[in-house]
Amino acid sequence: MIGRLNGTLVHKQPPWLVVDVHGVGYELEAPMSTFYDLPAVGGKVSLFTHYAQKEDSVSLYGFLSEPERRLFRDVQRVSGIGAKIALAVLSGAGVDEFARLVQSGDVTALTRIPGIGKKTAERMVVELRERMADGYATGAAALAGGKGAAIAADPLSEAAVALQQLGYKPAEAQRMARQAFAEGDVAETIIRKALQSALR
Repeated sequence: MIGRLNGTLVHKQPPWLVVDVHGVGYELEAPMSTFYDLPAVGGKVSLFTHYAQKEDSVSLYGFLSEPERRLFRDVQRVSGIGAKIALAVLSGAGVDEFARLVQSGDVTALTRIPGIGKKTAERMVVELRERMADGYATGAAALAGGKGAAIAADPLSEAAVALQQLGYKPAEAQRMARQAFAEGDVAETIIRKALQSALR
């Protein structure tokens, strides 16, 4: 099992990234909460990982903090939730915000995360409330790596594609990206603003 990777970030395009560890490139899927704080391509990165093997596929997921990985695993313990929705949770709300929503029982806000309907949101509140009370504080010490992002040729398009990968319909993803866009924004900034406004 692979629990952590330390290496050089050689590619990033939400939700995928590739980390080179001594000449071996590991392709990982990561939530936007991780993408926001990744270094620029070529920078050193340390990621906590979750290895998942199914009958027909093997997947590796990467997270900058242990609380992100723990939440990813805990969310999947809820009946009917898999890796795709768990990534959407971290991308749409992040660890601290999701814990707050569950503890307060805010089913309406939870249903704004792609793939989560009312019944699933209610199950999440019931099944995860105690775990959220145990604390998921991320804090600066839990994060590895530094800030920095390369400016894409078209950050608006990149943001729209990333939002589609998170489960939003193409027209909705484009609308969200356009509404969040401000001159000079990189894709990660547009995505973060779009996801934050979707929860309001």
